[in-house]
Amino acid sequence: MKPQIKLASTRTPDGGEMGLYLHDGDFSIKINGLELMNSRQHESEQELARLGCAHLSGRKAPSVLIGGLGMGYTLRQALDLLGPDANVVVSELLTDVVSWNREFLGELNGHPLDDQRTEMITGDIFPLISQSVGRFDAILLDVDNGPNAMTDSGNQRLYGPAGIEACRRALRKGGCLAIWSTEPSKAYEQILMGCGFTVRRYRAKAYQSSKSKPLFIWVAAEDGTILPAGGAESYLQDQQEFRGKRRSAR
Repeated sequence: MKPQIKLASTRTPDGGEMGLYLHDGDFSIKINGLELMNSRQHESEQELARLGCAHLSGRKAPSVLIGGLGMGYTLRQALDLLGPDANVVVSELLTDVVSWNREFLGELNGHPLDDQRTEMITGDIFPLISQSVGRFDAILLDVDNGPNAMTDSGNQRLYGPAGIEACRRALRKGGCLAIWSTEPSKAYEQILMGCGFTVRRYRAKAYQSSKSKPLFIWVAAEDGTILPAGGAESYLQDQQEFRGKRRSAR
């Protein structure tokens, strides 16, 4: 059995230990020994880009913000979908994660940080979004595990009403907000809808052929007609439709 090699480590803002590991050709990032991501399980990260950028086909000079670099899979997929005039801003909280991508992980995705369309910014994404008004055609958030923060409890403000309102203001007309999560959340969908978004949720897989527990991606837009096909309406929208059918059946 091949050993697991610890390549690097850093501390999260909450004081936890984040480590980069290599085992039998596969990379993994762990928080206090718990696996956060693995290079074998990246289908959902790619799906985040596919769903969040689906409305940008043919759009001239699109501007996209990605929250969370991870291992670069969302960035790579977005670059592959967008044209040569696109601008993709990546915001990553931890400088060390950026360094790991440059030193160890770049070959996984053809070194997307070296693409001339990529703009890398380190630090808290919340001020960046708050200071951006009408700047982005799409915002793709893969920060921690979604609304339930794992790496930094401060990220929770990003998923609350203030954060969602900031995202809405940062979007251009006809823009979409896409959010990756390990779990569904009625409360979060209520926040999105309360901020004026039409919401659809989509199931995603860690592996392309995986039968394991599904992951979730929400896509939200003020104009619901631009949301990707498939998926399902939010829980609250489901309930509203159900109540409407009951009334019409009386």
